[in-house]
Amino acid sequence: MATTATSKPRISPTTQILIGLVLGLIAGVLINNYNRDLVEIIRPFSAIFIRMIRMIIAPLLFGTLVAGIAGAGHFKDVGRMGLRAIIYFEVVTTLALLIGLFMVNVMKPGVGMVLPIGSNPGITAKPQTWQEIILHTVPTSIIDAMATGDVLQIVVFSIIFAIGLGMVGEKGRAMVQWCEALTETMFKVTNIIMLYAPIGVGAAIAVTIGTSGLAVLQNLAKLVGTLYLALAVFYGLVLIPVMLLFRIPIMGFFRAIKEPALIAFSTTSSEAALPRAMESVEAFGVPRRIVSFILPLGYSFNLDGSTLYLSLAAVFVAQAAGVHLTIGQQVTMLITLMLTSKGVAGVPRASLVILAGTLASYNLPLEGITLILGVDAIMDMARTMTNVIGNCLASVVVAKWEGEFQPPKEQAA
Repeated sequence: MATTATSKPRISPTTQILIGLVLGLIAGVLINNYNRDLVEIIRPFSAIFIRMIRMIIAPLLFGTLVAGIAGAGHFKDVGRMGLRAIIYFEVVTTLALLIGLFMVNVMKPGVGMVLPIGSNPGITAKPQTWQEIILHTVPTSIIDAMATGDVLQIVVFSIIFAIGLGMVGEKGRAMVQWCEALTETMFKVTNIIMLYAPIGVGAAIAVTIGTSGLAVLQNLAKLVGTLYLALAVFYGLVLIPVMLLFRIPIMGFFRAIKEPALIAFSTTSSEAALPRAMESVEAFGVPRRIVSFILPLGYSFNLDGSTLYLSLAAVFVAQAAGVHLTIGQQVTMLITLMLTSKGVAGVPRASLVILAGTLASYNLPLEGITLILGVDAIMDMARTMTNVIGNCLASVVVAKWEGEFQPPKEQAA
């Protein structure tokens, strides 16, 4: 009788990332306490991970979109899915803004704080106008869009290219097959890159804590606590009810997207989580053509965590400056943020730039951003993770709306 070799139990990728997260946190505290010069030695190991992820985003998006749309001829579906997605995005982000405003008015984290007057926040860019946002969606060069990693422009070009390829008919079949092969290859490349994820995640946390230290939380703990509490309320009052409304298995969903959520939290980069998020949502039962369309689209129009943070941070600065904003002014600010936050994608230091523009519009001191910068990295972790989770959920919602969601058990059947 042949004996089978017993293989050692392998640590799951999620557990590996968690171990890297904990080790990075410990290393960051030690570095901050004993030798901060080590931060610059560790920083490249974090940057390598982000670079490797950005390297595969353009070919992955192009391949999945073209193969999904041209391969099956889903031209009418694209318009219908896009409309449904935009409606969903607007409803959810508006609720996020309202929750941010409500929580900051209840908790009042800025009351009693003193602004560092005269400090330069270093925010020199300005948020995009609505005209610039519209123009920005269309690339002047797809090569430039891919080189800079502009997700929205890649999506727009890929959809137009896929429709044109579909019109070619049988002659374009070879290109469709090439895109299908490209997609499968890029998912394999993603798996290779994810082997490095625990190191990249650990290095990112070590750099963040090593630079700022845990002490940054002491002075601004109430602001950080308010944001985390507001995000918890957003999950409880918006995301969970959405799952119940569309009959999405809650625990199954969070189990499916735990790995991209952890990557987003530790690296504070939505881009870093995108390839794995696409894989995870597809494995959860969403067709690839829906995932490849809705998820990247959400990166520009459905940043739930960032929009909630913006409304909370703007009123926080007003409180810290001793400026009382009426309900009418806050509602007007909410509408302004609802429009300008759509231009977050592609803007350097996105949320802070939008915040600076909003503060300037209401004659609030930009020094308030200096106050926030001390803990922005800690808050960025939570809002980035919420952005990724919100977009993963949006893909599942649209799939359910389209009647094409197929959970793994049904797939097996």
